[in-house]
Amino acid sequence: MKVIFHEAFYRVYASDPAAKEGRMEAIMKVVEPAVELVEAVPATVEQIRAVHTESHIERVKSQGVYDVAALAAGGAVMAAEISLKEPCFGLIRPPGHHASSDSAWGFCYFNNMAIAIEYLKTQGRISTAYVLDIDLHFGDGTVNIFAGKGYVTVYNVSAHSRDEYLEEVREEMEGCDVGIIGISAGFDNHEDDWGGALQTVDYQHIGRMVRAAAARSKGACFAILEGGYNHQVLGHNVLALIEGLSDSTQE
Repeated sequence: MKVIFHEAFYRVYASDPAAKEGRMEAIMKVVEPAVELVEAVPATVEQIRAVHTESHIERVKSQGVYDVAALAAGGAVMAAEISLKEPCFGLIRPPGHHASSDSAWGFCYFNNMAIAIEYLKTQGRISTAYVLDIDLHFGDGTVNIFAGKGYVTVYNVSAHSRDEYLEEVREEMEGCDVGIIGISAGFDNHEDDWGGALQTVDYQHIGRMVRAAAARSKGACFAILEGGYNHQVLGHNVLALIEGLSDSTQE
């Protein structure tokens, strides 16, 4: 599978677990031998403005993180575009699902998922979309941005036990019929992370369910990195999701 990445994502951009040194290195150590890396390019100002206000963009610039935030958004756009031909993973940083149109928190700056999906929609390359947010934390920014836009469904998995969580995803994917499915891929629900619910193999199951749903819809699927804080297991969880998305046996 193609994985979007850039060495700039190694940067420690905030003094918080969300940006702790070593995160991307831990992921790359596990996934790099198994994937095809594609270097990210920044999102254009026009792509960012389609989702965020000018005042918000200026605030991000004032914090000195515009370049890396735009690069992460561009990586998400690339992952979404590639997924129109084959599933793709955006190994990007900073994350984005807490970024609304005119505000952001949780060490997010631009909403990478929203920028990617809105770009494909304005280009006429998709007509409907579904965002499956599997992060432990509610992706309020994505919900806020797409509220009232009837072409996108945003779903945050809410279950706290392993079986209920997987059943919730299964039910959602069984009824999913859209042009593209984007996974806001947070891995902090893992049994050795903050959420304590999922096993590593479960991310493979989730990837397979999403891939199968996209195939039934004759649509696309991709994922981009959000949370995940235990560096000992994070890379293995990312690889499991990639493996699941790569599995076409259930199509």
